[in-house]
Amino acid sequence: MSSRRHRIVHRTTMRYDGEVTAAHNELRMIPVSEPGQATLEARVRVRPLSWSNVYEDHWGTQVMAMESQTPHGVLEIEAVSTVERSELPVQADAAGWDTVRDEGTIDRLSEYLAQTGRTDPPEEVAALARDHADAPTPRAAAIAIVGRVHEALSYEQGITGWQATAAEVWERRGGVCQDFAHLTLGALRSIGIPARYVSGYLTVEDGEVERGTTVQARNHAWIELWDGGWHPLDPTNVGPVGLDHVVIGRGRDYDDVSPFRGMFVGPEVTDLELEITYTRIG
Repeated sequence: MSSRRHRIVHRTTMRYDGEVTAAHNELRMIPVSEPGQATLEARVRVRPLSWSNVYEDHWGTQVMAMESQTPHGVLEIEAVSTVERSELPVQADAAGWDTVRDEGTIDRLSEYLAQTGRTDPPEEVAALARDHADAPTPRAAAIAIVGRVHEALSYEQGITGWQATAAEVWERRGGVCQDFAHLTLGALRSIGIPARYVSGYLTVEDGEVERGTTVQARNHAWIELWDGGWHPLDPTNVGPVGLDHVVIGRGRDYDDVSPFRGMFVGPEVTDLELEITYTRIG
């Protein structure tokens, strides 16, 4: 069974136009431990830091709530994780539509069937999804829809904001990974397939990284559909979700798993720096 060990360093530096007197934030930067992924090390350092508490939220994501009550002009966050990803046994055959449409399933997974402000699809996308509602299985429909979304959109940074909705993404016919994920979620949910947003890292995009080599990585987003079990798909890259995908958390959309959010008292942010590096160590 293949496996891969990653060391990921996620640094965020926020500079303000003067001194901030207090800040309260929630950080979601600690990868989950689950079958196929073991988080061997996870530490988060914040400067300045007055208080912190780590808890698991409703969706199963590790959250660090923190406060910085010392006046400061710069807030620095460094999250370091060592994660081992391993291949899981091949999943059983995809379940049929009856399993997805069962009343018990609809009730249990209602949060992943309901649209959000981020995922609510325009009619054209809902119609695209209906084109595949007679596929042999929900998974076959999802794979076809992912291909259609990927073909219709172009990957372009900067053309959508972090609050972009599926309708806005479709109008622009482009965006980044979270936009591809939101549009796909909306399409799947519109034909009754439970689906959830996955936030994490993509450590390698082209080729292999030699052991001991450090390269730039990035935040990434993909989706999981439910058809008797959760099955991952990556709308941005179309290819399989594998050993180079590291899961941080899951939810209905980006808002449930945003890496950094909160509030502060003081002047506005003048500069935000983000750096993520990956080292293959095994």
